[in-house]
Amino acid sequence: MNNLSQVIALVEDEHHEMLIRRYLKRCGLNKHQMRMRRCPSGRGAAESWVRKQFPEEIKQYRRRQAKALTGLVVMIDADAHTVRERLGHLEQALTASSQEPVGKYERVARLVPRRNVETWILCLTDRYNLDEEADYTQEINDWHESLLAAAETLSKWTQSKTEPPPHCVNSLRNGVEEQRRLGQ
Repeated sequence: MNNLSQVIALVEDEHHEMLIRRYLKRCGLNKHQMRMRRCPSGRGAAESWVRKQFPEEIKQYRRRQAKALTGLVVMIDADAHTVRERLGHLEQALTASSQEPVGKYERVARLVPRRNVETWILCLTDRYNLDEEADYTQEINDWHESLLAAAETLSKWTQSKTEPPPHCVNSLRNGVEEQRRLGQ
């Protein structure tokens, strides 16, 4: 992933941003190679904001990709939806803006934690038997330390060609495959 000149990250909130920023740093990128776009606080549903911004970010990614190796990471919580439904919402946003769907060889990682990113953080820090229907946002008071460890594990899982361990939740397993798209 070091050969990418820039990675654009479109995220809902601080936990998304911290996980992606620390993950990209673990993968060898510096702060100048990362452009973070996070939903402004107090602007309503962060999921809706990401979905609305996605077509513009894809357009920017494709324009920049034509000149320099670029990646795009989009993280949007599934909330009460399935991963497939959320991915469908992103594709619908592209269709509504008259853009092509994300291509097989594009360096675009669409990450959809189910129910939310805190489930992934717990899984990446060796928490077993997680239920992707449960809301774990109140599980820990200060997520910062866990986010650092989670980013390190995510980096190991994505850089390895092996399957994530059996305790890995399905949405994260899908996310690992999506993150590998950045290095193709």
